[in-house]
Amino acid sequence: MSLTTESAVGHDELAVLKLLALEGGLEGDVKISCARLAERLDASNQTASRRLQRLESADLLERDTVSDGQWVAITDDGERALHAEYEDYRRIFETDAEVDLEGTVTSGMGEGRHYISLPGYNRQFEERLGYEPFPGTLNVDLREDSVRRRSAVSSLEPVPIDGWEDDDRTYGPAVCYPATVETSAGETYEDAHTIAPERTHHDEDQLEVIAPDKLRDELDLEDGDHVTVSVGDRE
Repeated sequence: MSLTTESAVGHDELAVLKLLALEGGLEGDVKISCARLAERLDASNQTASRRLQRLESADLLERDTVSDGQWVAITDDGERALHAEYEDYRRIFETDAEVDLEGTVTSGMGEGRHYISLPGYNRQFEERLGYEPFPGTLNVDLREDSVRRRSAVSSLEPVPIDGWEDDDRTYGPAVCYPATVETSAGETYEDAHTIAPERTHHDEDQLEVIAPDKLRDELDLEDGDHVTVSVGDRE
């Protein structure tokens, strides 16, 4: 999506997207005319048509024009845009909300073991998290709905881990959040934290969890097992 296209989509266009979703646009094609949409928006036909065009150009919806109107369907990108709006309202009205992220256990690349064991990080873990983590992370491949929900975590209070350097290189900062891991069998582990680089280009569908113990052993987990990671402040 180009910067020009993104800048053309604002609150007015998102209001149209919300109306289409309420009409059933997330479930499949819905038929609507510009006249009817204009009436709902209290705007002119031209304004309604222009907003639809902008949404289509931004790949937030698909349209098929027919003689008596048009069939419209909200795309995956459109659904993500609506979900981002939803998460903003959650932050306003659900200040104590806990964010549940679901996914499956997967094997990582082994990098977590190395970085967690580095003294510059390890000292901070002991001071700020209250424990020395097991040298390794539990890697979770998040479901698509949890990838979208993950943005709500930023509304919670993080535990910052500062960057540091040694004689060889500089290591970047990270953020941790208290977390509880629950298996599909109902087993739970409460004293865990999610961890992620403060500025990361990693895929948002990958979640890493640290704890004092090896979570795979404590919860009897294998690759492919389903888990729910509840992220939020502990009382």
